[in-house]
Amino acid sequence: MSPTRIVIFAKAPQSGLAKTRLIPSLGAEGAAELAREMLTRTIRAAIAADVGPVELCATPGDSAVWRGVQLPSDLTVTSQGDGDLGVRMARAAARALDAGEAVLLIGTDCLEMGPALLRMAASQLHRRGTTIHPSTDGGYVLLGLTRSDPALFAAIAWGTSTVAAETIARIHRLGWPLHIGAALHDIDEPADLAWLPMDGPPPIV
Repeated sequence: MSPTRIVIFAKAPQSGLAKTRLIPSLGAEGAAELAREMLTRTIRAAIAADVGPVELCATPGDSAVWRGVQLPSDLTVTSQGDGDLGVRMARAAARALDAGEAVLLIGTDCLEMGPALLRMAASQLHRRGTTIHPSTDGGYVLLGLTRSDPALFAAIAWGTSTVAAETIARIHRLGWPLHIGAALHDIDEPADLAWLPMDGPPPIV
C-alpha cells in the first residue's frame, strides 16, 4: 500500500488574515487565536493518525508572516502559490500523486477531524480510490485521491453551498469509485461557534 500524504491547507493565523468572518463575534485577535488553536489541533491529529507524511500547504508563502507560529520539526511546509483554491489544491494533489503517494486534502476548520477519522479516511481511500467528507454547509472538509484530473477542481464556485455536490458529481462523471463519509461541521461563520464546546475543544481521538 502506498503511503498517504495528509496535506493541510491553512492561512497564517494572524490578526486580520485568518477567520475574518468570525471577527464580528470574536474580534480580530480572538479570531486569530481560534485559528491558531485549530491549526495546532489539526497538525497534531494528522501526525497522530500515522498514515504517512504530513504537509502544511501555507498561505501566504512568506515565512515572515508565519514567524512565531510553532510548527513540529517533522512537518513539511510548502507554499500554496498563486491561483484560486482549485488551482492550489490541484497543484498540491499532483505533487503528492506524482511522487507515488495517495493524498488526503484537508483544512483546519473541523474539530471533528481527529486521528481515528483520518485513519478511516485513508483506509477508505485505498479501498475505493476516492473519498470525501462533505461539510454541513455544502462544502467539504476532506478529499482523498489516488488519481486526479483537471476537471475535478476547475471552475468550482468555492465558498458556496454547491461545492461538495458539484465535486461528487464530477467524480461520478469521471467514473471513479467513491466513498462518501459523514457530513461534518466547519467553524467559519458566527453561527458555527455553537459547535465549539463550552469547556474547550474535545480531546483528539
